[in-house]
Amino acid sequence: MSMPTKIPARPVAILALVIASACWGLSFPIMHALSAAQSHLLPGVSSWFISSWCLTLRFFIAALMVGTWYLWRGQLRGWTRLEIAQAVGLGIFTACGMLLQMDGLSYTSASSSAFITQSYCFILPVFFAFRDRRLPFWPVTLGCVMVLFGIGILSGVDLRNMVLGRGEWETLGAAVFFSAQILWTERPHYVSNHMGRVSALAFTITGALLIPIVALTAPSASALLTVYSSGPLIVCLAVLTLICTLAGMVLMFTFQRSVGALSAAVIYCT
Repeated sequence: MSMPTKIPARPVAILALVIASACWGLSFPIMHALSAAQSHLLPGVSSWFISSWCLTLRFFIAALMVGTWYLWRGQLRGWTRLEIAQAVGLGIFTACGMLLQMDGLSYTSASSSAFITQSYCFILPVFFAFRDRRLPFWPVTLGCVMVLFGIGILSGVDLRNMVLGRGEWETLGAAVFFSAQILWTERPHYVSNHMGRVSALAFTITGALLIPIVALTAPSASALLTVYSSGPLIVCLAVLTLICTLAGMVLMFTFQRSVGALSAAVIYCT
């Protein structure tokens, strides 16, 4: 879990982001299955509780692991203002995006969620077009369009029969926050930040922002344990935490700056 102190080479960064994408891809069916199982354990429980409690555990455990590692290495000292600012932004965007995405999975299929999440392939080029007042290079635009169509074909999504219900709208909102997360990760004046410290603080902020939602939606204190009262549920949480959250996010935060937001958006679609 050692963080590079200099900007990684582009081929290495691309490979790292592909691995991060694989970590996130695993999360769609697991989150969908976990939400369904927990809803069966507590009929009528709010999906906001299931989503926010899972994410709170995931990000606090990830923060503890990253923080412990860098504390042992003596690298949790020397925080800078820019590192704190980057972590705060990443924490906010991650909390909002992940909560909407996971709650949306309770109301739509994993394939539809995966497809709609890739909307940042259109959101980011549009953002850059307005910001720079020029159209993106045509290879980037073509790549975004082809990737989005490919995702649709592979996931079996039929746009003619797709209904934009609660799950789809929440996932679309998640894509907006993920777009902001991608842009915030690579802001030029954050290039010298120590991404180990940034990751630890960002994970902590993400978990902390979700605690009020857990408190407001939990049917009882015992429900916190009930939804993880069996081995398979704990295994799902462990996989989501170690692979989808810890590995995926740390790779993104560390290596995306070597690739650029638009190229990263296409890579993340893998």
